[in-house]
Amino acid sequence: MLSSDFTFIITTFRSGSVIDDCLKDLPKQTRKIVIENSGDVDLKKKIEKNYSNTECVIMTENFGYGKANNFGILKSTTDYIFIINPDTKLKNESFEKIVSILKDKDFAIAAPQIVEKDKVYKQNKDNVEVKKVDHVPGMAMILNKKKFKGEYFDENFFLYLEEIDLCKRIIDQGDNILEINVEVNHLGNQSHGGYDLEMEKSRNWHWMWSNFYYYKKHNNYFYSFLKTLPNFISSGFKFTYYYIFNNEKKKWQYKMRFLGLLNSYMLKKSFYRPYNNKN
Repeated sequence: MLSSDFTFIITTFRSGSVIDDCLKDLPKQTRKIVIENSGDVDLKKKIEKNYSNTECVIMTENFGYGKANNFGILKSTTDYIFIINPDTKLKNESFEKIVSILKDKDFAIAAPQIVEKDKVYKQNKDNVEVKKVDHVPGMAMILNKKKFKGEYFDENFFLYLEEIDLCKRIIDQGDNILEINVEVNHLGNQSHGGYDLEMEKSRNWHWMWSNFYYYKKHNNYFYSFLKTLPNFISSGFKFTYYYIFNNEKKKWQYKMRFLGLLNSYMLKKSFYRPYNNKN
């Protein structure tokens, strides 16, 4: 395993304010494929002008995180894929250390430890070099393509839980997921340029839709309905409360959670797209 055996896949959506900090520290000799979901032609030109060994592909519409990553994976020619969010900062020395650690390891998925301002995603309490785990966060994760047989992210997920679903399928087929004792910084909620109400609507709609779909996929409709029903009832009551007391942010938060679950209960596809919907 060498650094040249990797391709970085970065899915962007309105990520112009953070993508430079992500790309500038990545190893120049390793290929990068940026999948641009917001149709930003200027961003494509800027990236391909300023960064060598980097291709930016503009999708015809916003296909979501999983489908965009799948597109990049299928476009790659290397055995290993390193998926990172555009608001993730992976320094070259950290990457080389990860490669060195993984050289003799049998794995399907591996991931460094993600460090955010107020949170560390760490399951390895003993600080060993690598630890087998059941799942890893999707902000920075490595896929060994030889273990996947051409099946990667479930494209029915538009946003949220697609990496948890992928990890569960890997565990179910008897392959290893490793957490590597190397820290990587993640800004958190900055991949699309920060908070606004439309992104808040999208996040809450998809969080609930994806929860029901995930439980239904791996169990059944009735189990998933009972699992998510408390959220459905709570969201309806809280929407009504915040509507009466005119709290705009909270009103939309719980309305979108309610609608995400309602549409999932009705077995509708994950159709909500930020900036393209009227509610």
